[in-house]
Amino acid sequence: MMSEKKLNFLILIFLFLVPLFSILLNDIYITTLFSKIVILAIAGIGLNLILGYGGMVSFGHAAFFGLGGYVTGILAFHFNNYEPIQILIFEFEGTNQLLFVWIFTLIFSSLLALFIGYFSLRTTGVYFIMITLAFAQMLYYFSISWPTYGGEDGLSLSLRNQIPFLNTMDPITFFYICYVWLIIAIIFVKFILNSPLGISLKASKENDDRVRSVGINPKKVKLISFIISGAITGLAGSLYADLNRFVSPTILSWQMSGEIMILVILGGMFRLYGPILGAFFYIILEQFLGGITENWQFWLGFIILLEVLYAKAGIMSFLIKDKYDEKTSS
Repeated sequence: MMSEKKLNFLILIFLFLVPLFSILLNDIYITTLFSKIVILAIAGIGLNLILGYGGMVSFGHAAFFGLGGYVTGILAFHFNNYEPIQILIFEFEGTNQLLFVWIFTLIFSSLLALFIGYFSLRTTGVYFIMITLAFAQMLYYFSISWPTYGGEDGLSLSLRNQIPFLNTMDPITFFYICYVWLIIAIIFVKFILNSPLGISLKASKENDDRVRSVGINPKKVKLISFIISGAITGLAGSLYADLNRFVSPTILSWQMSGEIMILVILGGMFRLYGPILGAFFYIILEQFLGGITENWQFWLGFIILLEVLYAKAGIMSFLIKDKYDEKTSS
């Protein structure tokens, strides 16, 4: 057992050293596997902002994850095929530069989160869950019926998008790109949680009326948090598309939303680093159990059931000294 700060530090050090392990073991696939873990952890951190700290159970975060992937794929598609993108009276040639791809991803993910959040936050409880799911499924079926970008077959990227002076096709380089974004996401979300916005978000989770009584609009607080959450998840989707050099409607499906939610619950909600542990154990279980049986998801579900019954604070509750307290921030 150790303090939470020490565990968080060890998690970051372990991830930083992953490429070294892969070199020593002469297995570069380890680095690629951990790139996926880091990307899903970023998506989980985005969701955990509203799920763990805001009490908003969104079952539609695949919409942002998938949009990030499709923005990346579409920009690269038009750049590689020398076909301009027509937006109203404007034409854009596309790009394969990651810095621009990330900017576009953050903009479009934020706008989509604003749109979905504006309507979804008019509801609460199970209705909020259903309306976020409905929006994501609308995008899923739209992508299937969009033949320009592969429809149900998806869209392939011949090469990863580029950053000047870096070889993004190198697995180790791309891993550290994802790692840097993970650090940025952690710092940014921690800043948000310690800001008046984050304090108001946690307070509104407990009681909207009390937040309103001190002159704060809880819906506005939740909407801003929802937009930030969607932008972070969209960025993760962009990285995921570049990792696989492929994007398809599956990353917009409700199963993707479920995966992101599962890894948040598995690692521990209300803990900033919980989604990282959740993503690690989720992928490791997928790899280990998948090699034993085709029905690995059954056993994963069994493990999650045991956790919900006996360790509601997630895996982190087994590794840290202090008792879990929903009212404390990470």
